[in-house]
Amino acid sequence: MIKTFILSFKLKIAYLVNSIIFSIKQLPIIGKMLPDKTLYSSKGIKILATIIASLLEIIGTFIGKLFYILFMIFSVLSIYKTPLEDTFLHIFVFLTIIGAMLNTYMFNPSKDKYYAMFVMRMDAKKYTLSNYFYSILKVIIGFMPFTIIFGFISNVNLIYLVILPFFIASIKMIFNLYFLNLYNKKKVIVNENKPVKHIWIFTAILLVIAYGLPYIGIVINQLSFIIISILAIVIAIFSIKYLFKYEKYRELYKKILNPAELNYSNNANDIVKQNVQKQIKYGEDIKSNKKGYAYFNDLFVKRHRSILMSSAKKIAAVSFFIIIAAISISMVREDIKKILNEITLNFLPYFVFIMYIINRGQVVTQAMFMNCDHSMLTYSFYRKPKAILGLFKERLKSVILINLFPAIVIGVGLALILYVTGGTDNIYNYYVLIVSIASMSIFFSVHYLVMYYCMQPYNYNSEIKDSRYKIVSAITYIVCYFTLQLKLPTFYFGVFTVCFSIIYCLASLLIAYRIAPKTFKIKV
Repeated sequence: MIKTFILSFKLKIAYLVNSIIFSIKQLPIIGKMLPDKTLYSSKGIKILATIIASLLEIIGTFIGKLFYILFMIFSVLSIYKTPLEDTFLHIFVFLTIIGAMLNTYMFNPSKDKYYAMFVMRMDAKKYTLSNYFYSILKVIIGFMPFTIIFGFISNVNLIYLVILPFFIASIKMIFNLYFLNLYNKKKVIVNENKPVKHIWIFTAILLVIAYGLPYIGIVINQLSFIIISILAIVIAIFSIKYLFKYEKYRELYKKILNPAELNYSNNANDIVKQNVQKQIKYGEDIKSNKKGYAYFNDLFVKRHRSILMSSAKKIAAVSFFIIIAAISISMVREDIKKILNEITLNFLPYFVFIMYIINRGQVVTQAMFMNCDHSMLTYSFYRKPKAILGLFKERLKSVILINLFPAIVIGVGLALILYVTGGTDNIYNYYVLIVSIASMSIFFSVHYLVMYYCMQPYNYNSEIKDSRYKIVSAITYIVCYFTLQLKLPTFYFGVFTVCFSIIYCLASLLIAYRIAPKTFKIKV
């Protein structure tokens, strides 16, 4: 089994190495300096890629767990009045159950499994068990330092914190035992990429239990946790014997790793395209009085209105009800009233991240590619600078208008909340709230459209294949997340936001006009 694991691990690293080399080749300047034909055979590049792949494997063991505990558990503890240590354990237990259902590893169809079991003819049982126990070991090692650090800050007993990673691993093993039994007795195949409907229902219920019960004062205490943990660990230990006795791994993976599953991303894109086609409106009633590129874009927007506007309308509706709820609660709870007033006067930087999350710029540009540019870019006239820049200008107006709809609702809503919760000495804060939120929306609209035109990351299958696009997207996320750490007066931060958005938009438009005619084409 050890030899099988070593061979499979080398295969996994080799797959990562090739992916990294491909990504390096996509980088600007550096990619052009590297030779096309000899790149994959270069020992220096392979050594560098292997080091990167190994580092990614190590970082991947820890980084996800850190963010998971920090954002999903630790960051929300302060909103509850229940004992800190009990709340920490309560949320952790129920989120662990959700994670065990949705993240199984064993039932995750991946190409490295296919290559190992069906191309290289490795023993399915040895491959599955060796890699599965490796993943369980990573869970224990990866969670251990962060459960201790954040749990200790939350006043949880050190013994419980040491047990937590083993509890997570045990729950995962119990669910895998259940899923194997489900296939063995009822031939029901669990697929991590396509969870069945009842799993999503259980997930929703467990989320309500995890985050909702502490709000009304109901949590699992430390004694209950230790009893649950001991039971889980004992069951998991007995399940190991079953995992080794089970003999249908190859049969199971033949069904999980079928060609359709291995090409899952393509199938997902096909499904998306089919759903999108159903929402497109055709007919003589779709008309426009505009001319040129404005006419072309206007017809596209009208035919795809349900696709482009549906999410914006939903976000606006949800935002409206949240604002109404916040105003209503503030009228009966003085403590909430003070908190909301403080938020509107000092926590405007938080809304940079919120506007980043709700902005539909990337969704809109993907719709543009899938339903227009995917076909039109095959024509030479469509790739000429005049056509690209003319359509870019019209699309920019459309994207801004789509994203402004929920932004105005949020901006006006924040101004109303500020007024209802006690107001402000500086009357300009009301205007700054509305204008700054709108500026953030315009900023992200321009940002995503410029990224789309200057990098055009999609290939024929509508998959993002440009590493530069991924890097810029990651940097955007990091910068927006960093704003959550800021606490600045609304007036000064709002004015800065408006000025920055204007400067950025002008600079981005200039860049797009210079670069887009050279880069706006379909990736191979």
